[in-house]
Amino acid sequence: MIKTFKKLVAASAIATAVLGSQVSVADVYPSKPLSIVVPFNPGGGVDTVARIIADNLRESLGADVIVENKPGGSGMIGANAVAKAAPDGYTVLLGSAGETAINEFVYKEKMRYSPTDDLAPVTLVTRIPNVMVLSPKIPANNVAEFVEYVKENPGVTYATSGIGNSQHLNGALLAGMAGLEMIQIPYKGASKQLVDVASGDVDLTFVSYTSARSFITDGKVKALAITAAERAPFDKNIPAIAEYAPLGNYQLENWFGMFAPAGTPADVLEKLNAAVVKALNNPELATKLQNMGGQPAPMSVSEFTSFLKTERKQFAEIVEKAGISVR
Repeated sequence: MIKTFKKLVAASAIATAVLGSQVSVADVYPSKPLSIVVPFNPGGGVDTVARIIADNLRESLGADVIVENKPGGSGMIGANAVAKAAPDGYTVLLGSAGETAINEFVYKEKMRYSPTDDLAPVTLVTRIPNVMVLSPKIPANNVAEFVEYVKENPGVTYATSGIGNSQHLNGALLAGMAGLEMIQIPYKGASKQLVDVASGDVDLTFVSYTSARSFITDGKVKALAITAAERAPFDKNIPAIAEYAPLGNYQLENWFGMFAPAGTPADVLEKLNAAVVKALNNPELATKLQNMGGQPAPMSVSEFTSFLKTERKQFAEIVEKAGISVR
């Protein structure tokens, strides 16, 4: 009886010590600078959003926040670096849908990390619909006319910034839902895509509003529709693809989210989440995102986890139906 009592006391002491250490980690976090890894080059959309977020996090967390660019491999080099980092909340990823939810179905065993097993969701940051822009040489001024044109002229080409990214999936989803024959042409960046669409070398593309804005306002391309479920605040004159009744379920947006290495303590994830959500509720930050063609989209950790599950299911289905892969 005495030995049993001593064992229970010892076990209780250990449990208390462990719990105490966990609480102390969250209590002192952060005690050193945080690094937000951006898996793309400086100056792009993800990088710009990361720097906007970093400015706000410095105040809300009371610690320095550094933005670190690790581009390459369709965003997978930077994502892999975070996946392999210490799970202490001091290295996080601001990533796009590609390297965190699409590439696993396109690259499969070629990936060096698992987005579901090696990255812990923190929060969705912003949703950024693409704009479907058309060459002036294509005689269509709305989605209905475009669908009819492609059915009569199969083989329309659309530019993307690579295989398997959101632009590629936008075209694949449109072609699949409308029964169209469209050919994807991969590029290395949005600027060249838009130049070639304007000249008619390529028929259309799907890009962010920020990238396309000057081309649209100068009349070099036609803004046919956006890929969100409904019209976006940045330009209410651009209809959604889903407004065309036969494509009423069409919705596929790019988005940026924050992730930490898997194994990061839950209370640290919650503290990070609270800080980012607070930043996203800042009207000044929201305006900056809207000027980029995005919308603040703060979520709890559990909400973001559920969101990722739904998005990955949709992406997997599109990739499989379209036969998209990298060999």
